[in-house]
Amino acid sequence: MPLNVEDKKAIVADVGAQLAAAQTVVLAEYRGIPVGELTTLRANARAQGVYLRVLKNTLARRAAQGTQFEPLADSMVGPLIYGISVDPIASAKVLQQFAKTQEHLVIKAGLYNGKMLDVNGVKALATIPSRDELLSQLLGVMLAPVSAMARVLGAVAAQKAAGAPAPVPAPAPAASPVAASEAVAEAAPAEVVAEAAPAVEAADQPNVEPPAAE
Repeated sequence: MPLNVEDKKAIVADVGAQLAAAQTVVLAEYRGIPVGELTTLRANARAQGVYLRVLKNTLARRAAQGTQFEPLADSMVGPLIYGISVDPIASAKVLQQFAKTQEHLVIKAGLYNGKMLDVNGVKALATIPSRDELLSQLLGVMLAPVSAMARVLGAVAAQKAAGAPAPVPAPAPAASPVAASEAVAEAAPAEVVAEAAPAVEAADQPNVEPPAAE
């Protein structure tokens, strides 16, 4: 059913609003793709925040006039599906991933940050990790030490549950009598050491019999 003037104006206004907020636009030819697979593609795009729409190229050119995406006008040829996204890589990623499984979807061109992208440029943009992927990688790095500690604690708990004997500390070496007496002397108060001194001296004297009484 052909579009009337009001329908065309509404489409141009809608697409123009999307382009005004977008960072990236990707064009892809969709000739020969079953309707069911296009429905799946649209659902994936919607989940990633990508505005995906089959457009008449004349209306797309009109919507792009006066925007940073106007240079794409020369690439708007053939049956095209337009991927428009605020996220700089989302539209490229959604269409490129779908193209890997559906040969009838052919990336034609794109534009990001005011720069035209050819097919290889769109593919390169699609390989950049998304914000969510980067956050997930960062979280993994931050949690790595915690995971290592959890594994150690788990191993200790498993060892205890299995009844493994606790390690026995090595016996301390026996102290010599001289060292023991010195340790006691250092630990005892000075007056106790003084009282004990005569007894120690007497004990150190050899056994001498007293002289016989005359």
